[in-house]
Amino acid sequence: MSAGTGTDPRARFVRPLLIAFLAASAVDLFGVLADAGVAHLVAKPLLMPLLAGYAVARRGPRLLVAALLFGWGGDTLLLAGSDTAFLVGMGSFAAGHVCYLWLFGRARTSLLLAAAYAVFLAGFLALLWGGLPADLRIPMTGYSLLLTAMAYRSSTCGRYAALGGALFLLSDALIATGIADWPQLPAPDFWVMLTYLAAQFLLTVGVLVPGAKWAVVPSGAYRERSIRI
Repeated sequence: MSAGTGTDPRARFVRPLLIAFLAASAVDLFGVLADAGVAHLVAKPLLMPLLAGYAVARRGPRLLVAALLFGWGGDTLLLAGSDTAFLVGMGSFAAGHVCYLWLFGRARTSLLLAAAYAVFLAGFLALLWGGLPADLRIPMTGYSLLLTAMAYRSSTCGRYAALGGALFLLSDALIATGIADWPQLPAPDFWVMLTYLAAQFLLTVGVLVPGAKWAVVPSGAYRERSIRI
């Protein structure tokens, strides 16, 4: 894998950072699956900084790096386990979704896909509503709207990002069903983390692959720049 052309000193860190992210992901998933709390507590805060470092080494746009670091904020806050930390962590993830939305811009995408996401969101919230704690209903509805918009807009950045956006939505839907006391899959935290890590990685890859890298220009619009991998 090549970081591109030229003599950018960041290129030497591309492969080590990607390997470190994948290794930390494996440790974290093992920790969750085996209920090894120490492994999870050590690995989880490393995940998004390593992926953000990979994006920087690949000369990714600042909005992508910001989105990943807001994800890191959400990850670490959720480790605290308190209601306040959950809400603040959700706010950090929401800020990351805003970064993704800004990055993806306003390019046209499928109206059929928009309708599918809208139907999914409305139906899911209707089913979930009665099981949610009263104080979480409004915050989670607002967050869900933002997340669904991000998942929908991710399709403007190609199939990898589109899949990443959908998996992010699935990951948070699994969390929401747990809060609402729905029946859960075996090892539910494992599936939440697996889909979340896959989502962030695919969103990152989707932005970095040739023909799908978005950069801010002085006018505030967006333009595409191709890179080599």
